[in-house]
Amino acid sequence: MSQNSPKSSNFPQRHIGPNFDDIQQMLEVLGFSHLDSLIDKTVPQSIRLKTKLQLPEAQSEYAALAKLKEIAAKNHICRSYIGMGYYDCITPPVIQRNILENPGWYTAYTPYQPEIAQGRLEALLNFQTMIIDLTGLEIANASLLDEATAAAEAMSMSYGVCKNKAMAYFVSHDCHPQTINVLQTRAKPLGIKIVVGGHGTFDFAEPIFGAILQYPASDGAIYDYRAFIEKAHAQGALVTVAADPLSLTLLTPPGEFGADIAIGSTQRFGIPLGFGGPHAAYFATKEEYKRQVPGRIVGVSKDAHGRSALRLALQTREQHIRREKATSNICTAQVLLAVMASMYAVYHGSDGIRKIAETIHQLTVTLAEGLKRLGYSISSEHFFDTLRVELGTNSLPGILEGCQGRNINLRIFDTTSVGISLDETTTPEDLIDLWQIFALRDNLPFTREELISCSSSHLPFPRTSSYLTHPVFNRHHSETKLLRYLHQLETKDLSLTTSMIPLGSCTMKLNATAEMIPVTWEQFGKIHPFAPLWQTQGYQILFEQLEGWLAEITGFAAISLQPNAGSQGEYAGLLVIREYHESRGERQRNICLIPSSAHGTNPASAVMCGMKVIAVACDSQGNIDLNDLKTKAEKHQSELAALMVTYPSTHGVFEETIQEICALVHSYGGQVYMDGANMNAQVGICRPGDIGADVCHLNLHKTFCIPHGGGGPGMGPIGVAGHLVPFLPGHPVVSTTEQCQIGAVSAAPWGSASILVISWMYIAMMGADGLTEATKVAILNANYIAHRLSSYYPVLYKGKNDLVAHECILDLRSLKKSASIEVDDIAKRLIDYGFHAPTVSWPVAGTIMVEPTESESKEEIDRFCDALIGIRGEISAIEAGKMDVEDNILKNAPHTAQSLIAEDWNHSYTRTQAAYPAPWTRTHKFWPSVGRVDAGFGDRNFVCSCLPMEAYS
Repeated sequence: MSQNSPKSSNFPQRHIGPNFDDIQQMLEVLGFSHLDSLIDKTVPQSIRLKTKLQLPEAQSEYAALAKLKEIAAKNHICRSYIGMGYYDCITPPVIQRNILENPGWYTAYTPYQPEIAQGRLEALLNFQTMIIDLTGLEIANASLLDEATAAAEAMSMSYGVCKNKAMAYFVSHDCHPQTINVLQTRAKPLGIKIVVGGHGTFDFAEPIFGAILQYPASDGAIYDYRAFIEKAHAQGALVTVAADPLSLTLLTPPGEFGADIAIGSTQRFGIPLGFGGPHAAYFATKEEYKRQVPGRIVGVSKDAHGRSALRLALQTREQHIRREKATSNICTAQVLLAVMASMYAVYHGSDGIRKIAETIHQLTVTLAEGLKRLGYSISSEHFFDTLRVELGTNSLPGILEGCQGRNINLRIFDTTSVGISLDETTTPEDLIDLWQIFALRDNLPFTREELISCSSSHLPFPRTSSYLTHPVFNRHHSETKLLRYLHQLETKDLSLTTSMIPLGSCTMKLNATAEMIPVTWEQFGKIHPFAPLWQTQGYQILFEQLEGWLAEITGFAAISLQPNAGSQGEYAGLLVIREYHESRGERQRNICLIPSSAHGTNPASAVMCGMKVIAVACDSQGNIDLNDLKTKAEKHQSELAALMVTYPSTHGVFEETIQEICALVHSYGGQVYMDGANMNAQVGICRPGDIGADVCHLNLHKTFCIPHGGGGPGMGPIGVAGHLVPFLPGHPVVSTTEQCQIGAVSAAPWGSASILVISWMYIAMMGADGLTEATKVAILNANYIAHRLSSYYPVLYKGKNDLVAHECILDLRSLKKSASIEVDDIAKRLIDYGFHAPTVSWPVAGTIMVEPTESESKEEIDRFCDALIGIRGEISAIEAGKMDVEDNILKNAPHTAQSLIAEDWNHSYTRTQAAYPAPWTRTHKFWPSVGRVDAGFGDRNFVCSCLPMEAYS
């Protein structure tokens, strides 16, 4: 086929940064003549793939988009009035184009370096303020993964906070079924008893440590929960209310009737249905629990110049610090979606959002009146947007036939009742269709106008408190103003549109535009997650193909796409292992061996699965200490459940003994869980299933091109060996597997389904050869960096042939003694050079871990190396006494434009040295908007909501 054909793929050479000549030059520097020679010396021969991956031939961007368009067309878009926490809504176009479809927003990283993330942090502070206002509680985090897992986090927090020693948790049967099921899944391994019942009939005879209530209830009813909450508090229990945030514009907020925690989803604030995700959940609570809140909290602090500045507050990387003592394994949020939801509130303001809620409620009241005129009864006197309609005995078949003829989905409770949930997209004309369906004829005995005139509100607890009063929610209502506000925030953030983000273990690679385009196609975006399967055939094809491709890439028998983050994948994988042991009558197997170098989420996930963590030592080369592993595996052989191992190792090395490690664990009856964080060094070269792993999670937001979104969304599907297939996650509403044992781990059946199109496009356009070449070039780029920088900064760990995998750790610890320079000083100085810092002080304190990925060009990699070499020269000036130890160019970094134009300049270096340390900074300069942020000040003076506007001036 001609290379000019629209079907032939030249996408791999667009995705892979270095061209042929660049690759040859880098190989020459490293002393190799061929790329395969480098790989042969880097990756142990014993684990190398002997055959090419069996994947479809690579397609061009044009052809792949056309093929995916064919698949999308098989999805049937209906008006879904199913509800259950998911609603169609309207994404303001200015938000869709300038956030959701904007790489300046979606390619940024989690804001661990706050000086170059002030835009995202401000948007998230707006989100937190919005949630605090709507819920009536004191603090909120920067989002969680979905409503059901947020409920599970609330249960865990309640368990940790409550002092009454109870082991039971009350769950109202009025909660959404997916929430109940996820709670049951989470509770089982911890020995927590889930008591499902009616809040009005529960007698508190059995002590509980917490409870969760739905507001409004899943079937639409609005209840007065005050008496229940008082009784729960009398026992010392914490009460969580799962609340629809749009309803809270009209209803008394949970914080005002005694709730300790409020959780829910902000999906209907402008975020497409997307067959279940990604959506931003929220979590709000009382300030006394601020150190127990799961996930991220954005807090207000100040910078080195005394100006207000934002950063992640309190437990920024709790899992990496506390490990098995962490209260949650969540290490990401849904930042991109939280930003969208916050900007929806900024765009509409309090009056606009209230008007949307009032319109929906009035349409629901009118609908109810018409249904009553048709002879139906509504199960609840009080409702916001959802009705449970009692049908009688023979009406359901005719109603379902009418629905199908009009492309309408209702919620089916049973053979005698259905649910109808209205939303922002519902029009008065839609009510006519619904009445005609229930009338079983087109002629109606009333007009819409006469019903509107006699319909009155059905809200029993009207809200009287104000919300969204901060100026940010009241000054950007024209598109011009909002556009400029969004752009202003975007320019404060360093993303992949600016420069390379060389974060070790995070794989910040190209998120190609062709991969992102289908995300906002309505054939994927407007599908309810609980729509009938016949309407979602396009999605089913997408899932089947993607699961097949990932299974081939990993060497596993099956894939579950449900886990919607890497942490959820870890949890699901370990839960599968736990259930496997239980099925064999080996419930006592609860020991999880974890190398000391592991991701902090690993031990946290193991504890959440009811396992006991035992650390395994690493040797001086960063490899797992085989003797220590054998000693501990043998000692705990009858209780050994699993080993969690990252491959290549977190130290950036292909361990030669990995197969021996897996065989050793298997010999003692354990299973091997492989953390897939470093899968970018395996694709096409070796496979976890062949190496000996039984389970592996895949970070699609790393290896398979879903962008990081400033800290989310992510996807963490798991692959499992054949004997573990029966234990994959299921779902209570939509069947995902023929057989399952562990229940749901996420709210939606296939997690964040709408962003799976990104990974589908990536694999379809790369093909087997492109994916394999990408892995090889990622390893080449990392070794080139290690070689160039090794004479300036020691490379801490190397493999058998003095080579690294796809990342390398640079040891900066000696600089503290020689020049009083800390790793953070180098991280902040890199900002002046226009770069995001590598991963700082992890997995070894005082080091940086660098991962260039395959999609960065040699030119960009050389710029990054030149920057670090330039910084080493600046450190040498300190060591030689030419620059002050305290007042120097690194300690004062990053340098803002405002600090450089100040009248007083009393430093020993020039303004030019500070601002333009390298030639490229004169042609394209990224200016940080704040100086170095004082995190400690913010923690001592904790504020997590918007400040007065003068604070930003």
